[in-house]
Amino acid sequence: MAQNPRMDSNASRLPQIRYARNGGVAIAYQVVGDGDVDLVYVPEWTSNLVHWWEYPRWRDFYLRLARSFRLILFDKRGTGLSDHGGQFAALETRMEDLHAVLDHAGSSNPVIFSADEGSAMAVLFAASYPERTRALVLFHARAKGSTAHADAKSPQYLPALREGWGIEEWCDQLFREVWPSLAANEDDRQWFANSVRLGASPAVAYALNRAFHETDLRDVLPAVHVPTLLLYRSLPEEEAATMDAATRIPGARTMRVSGTDPGAIFLSPEIADEIDRFVAGEEAPAVPESVLATVVFTDIVGSTDHAARIGDRAWRDLLARHHALVRRELARFRGHERDTAGDGFFATFDGPARAIRAAQAIVDGVRTLGLEARIGIHVGECELHDGKIAGLAVNIGSRVASNAGAGEVLVSQTVRDLVAGSGIRFEDRGVHELKGIPGSWQLFAVVAADT
Repeated sequence: MAQNPRMDSNASRLPQIRYARNGGVAIAYQVVGDGDVDLVYVPEWTSNLVHWWEYPRWRDFYLRLARSFRLILFDKRGTGLSDHGGQFAALETRMEDLHAVLDHAGSSNPVIFSADEGSAMAVLFAASYPERTRALVLFHARAKGSTAHADAKSPQYLPALREGWGIEEWCDQLFREVWPSLAANEDDRQWFANSVRLGASPAVAYALNRAFHETDLRDVLPAVHVPTLLLYRSLPEEEAATMDAATRIPGARTMRVSGTDPGAIFLSPEIADEIDRFVAGEEAPAVPESVLATVVFTDIVGSTDHAARIGDRAWRDLLARHHALVRRELARFRGHERDTAGDGFFATFDGPARAIRAAQAIVDGVRTLGLEARIGIHVGECELHDGKIAGLAVNIGSRVASNAGAGEVLVSQTVRDLVAGSGIRFEDRGVHELKGIPGSWQLFAVVAADT
């Protein structure tokens, strides 16, 4: 475990760089200050722990936070000083990296603070691990990925970003859009252009932006049950997006802060004071009553006919081999077996991408036994009762599985929306009525999921 360094009195000295590892991928982080409460800042888009500290505006912002909190900073995988590590853009993977940083830094109950694109990871973490989240503070949060860039909704935006990333003219245009109040300052302009280049490569920037645009948190936000503060500036689009997100998070508070730029969070100097006051008056419940979870249901297709054809004893032996295979794949992908009924399993995962890869491995594995499995996956808020998982999300997962065909992994739209950037591909299976579940449900079949 990393030591807890005190904030250096020499503001120009770079805080020590440390590395947490998640599956062999090194994630760079720093700890600054020695406050009684930990605060981890999830960077928006990209960052570079060395370059950011060299910029007086970021340095002053960090040091102010570190006067009130034990501040934890990190570079997301694929950005700054951190390793690339394959499917770096997947929201679930980046959430696991945050988990690894907190573990390595010895932080058990931090305040999660983020802005813009980074808010998606912060929200998913808070909903999945309420017991490890003291409070959630978001600046310019959005329920559905988009940006304040003028042409972000254009189909040409992402290709143009990949082609222009790091080029002076493109950087200057982005600078004027997101930090307009600083546009006349040459030092700020030069630092911003270099921050783009040192933060990420063009391919990484493209993948992060694409994942953000495809991510939809509208079904996740209601599962956030920790004290939440949403900050925004007096900009029509940002205020509307913040209010929309706030209506979806139970008990969320909103507060307008100073500034007129879509970005540059450090230009609102009162943010540290507002977080300090908010955290001082809030305390997360010690034992969460619900948690965001990925539920998985498996079933053997035609099991009754198969048992009749080969006989009871052979069927028992085959079923034992099937169960061993399923449990092996659940363990490999860190799933939790919740129940076994006959030839089916009910399991949960901390993230949907791992659940999909486990499901695909199970489907492929049982074929070697001469069997076909069908699997359904859903993500939703689940109730906790004496260690057991229950609630509507569980029922939805079961109904999704019942609509799957032989050898098919079928998922809800919520699952599809949360694995943007993972490399998993789907086919639309249309809108379905799920027995006993209100509304209509868009379902998707997994067509490619590398294991």
